[in-house]
Formats: sequence, structure tokens, C-alpha cells
Amino acid sequence: MNRALLQPRHWLRWVLVGGFRLIGLLPFPLLWALGMGFGRVGYILAGSRRRVALRNLEICFPDATLSERKRIAALHFGYLGVAAFTQGLIWVGSRRRLARIVTFRNRERVEALHRNRRNVILMAPHFVGLELGGAAYTALIKPGLYMYQKIRDPVVDDQMRRGRSRFGAVSVERSDDLRRMVRLIRSGAPLYYLPDQDLGRRGILVPFCGEVASTVPMLSRFARLGNACVIPAYARYLPWGRGLELILDPPLAPFPTDDQQADTILMNRAIEDRMRTMPAQYFWVHRRFKTRPPGEPPIYEPKRRR
Repeated sequence: MNRALLQPRHWLRWVLVGGFRLIGLLPFPLLWALGMGFGRVGYILAGSRRRVALRNLEICFPDATLSERKRIAALHFGYLGVAAFTQGLIWVGSRRRLARIVTFRNRERVEALHRNRRNVILMAPHFVGLELGGAAYTALIKPGLYMYQKIRDPVVDDQMRRGRSRFGAVSVERSDDLRRMVRLIRSGAPLYYLPDQDLGRRGILVPFCGEVASTVPMLSRFARLGNACVIPAYARYLPWGRGLELILDPPLAPFPTDDQQADTILMNRAIEDRMRTMPAQYFWVHRRFKTRPPGEPPIYEPKRRR
């Protein structure tokens, strides 16, 4: 551990981290209930993020009524609370406990690829259970790689990296030389890759739910360079604290092609299709449509000054 993290100015953060680790020892149904309750309260209190979620739902579900979108948004905040309360479980849970909580749909699909020495990229969009799903895949199927963006708080950053690496996963920061990551993919290490956040002008503008969204087109490039099969992987919390399911869909096809834009559109369409089967668990509080084509007005209301 970095000794600088033991300085007194970080002690409060360590207390909070310790609290989350203790909470992670609670039975999973209790974690689910506590998280759902706190998340529902957050829906009432987090005005700006609630408005972002409702605006996203308005774009992606234009035929839904306002009351239906509010119901989805309120449930989504509940699932955000569940994800927060299960973070400590990711930091302290054993393989045996993860095996009790997490199930894999179509597990044989990826095991056959690994057994046949096929390189694999798991396309893991921002569904709220993705951290727990990734930890379980690493612990129970095969350790691999994940791309990592440094968190501002150094104590939380340290804990997140340690939690993700507990069962042999390797972190690769976005600013690192990605040639090393490609070499590891080609050597057989699966990449757990999150492709669906707005990264501004670094992305390309392609449709998502009928609206253009800045999307990073790197998935097809990584698949090509790593000679990898891309498996969509979607984390889904089961109702009433019954656990989490990691859904492993058929490989994206045809993918990759020589058309990076067409590949990115196909990726977004696959995410849309699965999102519509569990709308409350997609990450609606992110400003997915923040980057606009030149000359078009902003989609979200400006942040309010205090």
C-alpha cells in the first residue's frame, strides 16, 4: 500500500471504506433491501440526476407515459442503491460466496471459447450490476483484463483497484500504452470492456435509441487487433435479493468488419435490445447524449448554480 494513504487527512475515507467492507458481510437479501430503500430516497433527493434519468428515458422510451418513466427512474435509483451496498461484497466476498450469489446464463458459450483457445472480449455495458458481474467472472470463470480510469479520491481508487484485482485480474489504465493490453488479449486473457459512455469529441456520433450519441469506436479495433470474439455480457440483479445474473449473449456478428462506424452502430443496437428487457437497470443517470452535433441545442438543462 502507498504509505501516503495512511496520512491523517485520509482517515475519514478509510472509516467509510471499512464501513462498506463490513456492510459487504451482510446477507445478500438484506444488502438488496437496504440498497433499494436508500436508493429510493436518493431518487427524491438527487434532483439533477433524477432529471437526467427522466430525460434519457424520454428519449429512449418516447411512447411511455410520464408516470411510466417516473416508475422506471425510481426503480433505477433503487438498483443504484443496491449496487452501492454490494460494493463491499466485491471487496471481501470469497469465491464460494460469489458462486452462491451470481449465476451465468449461457456460461457454456464462453467456456467453450476459452477451452478452444479463442480470444474473448466481454462487451459489458453500463448496467448497474456490472462490477459484481465482472468480479464473479474473474473469480469463477477466468481472470482477465479491465480498462480502468483513475478515481480522484486516492483511497477509493486504491480500494477499487484492489477489489477488481483480487482474483487475478489485471488493470489497464486508459492512458496506458494499449499495445500491452492487445498482447494480453492475444495471449488468451479476456477483456471486460465498458463501451457506452459519452466521451465527447473523442467518440463518433452514431444512433442510440434513435438519437445520436458520442460513442467510442474502439471495440471493433480491439477485436481486430486482438483477433477476439466479442461476447455481449449484461449484469442483471434478480428481484427481491435473489442474486445477480450475468447474461452472456451470442457473439456480435458480423464483427469486426472493415467499417468501424457500422461496427459501432451494431454494438449500440445490441445494447439497446438488451436494455429494453430490463430498463430499470441501465445507467440512466449518465448524460449519454451530452455531446451534440455542431449547431444543435443541448439535450439536458444546464446545471443550476447554487
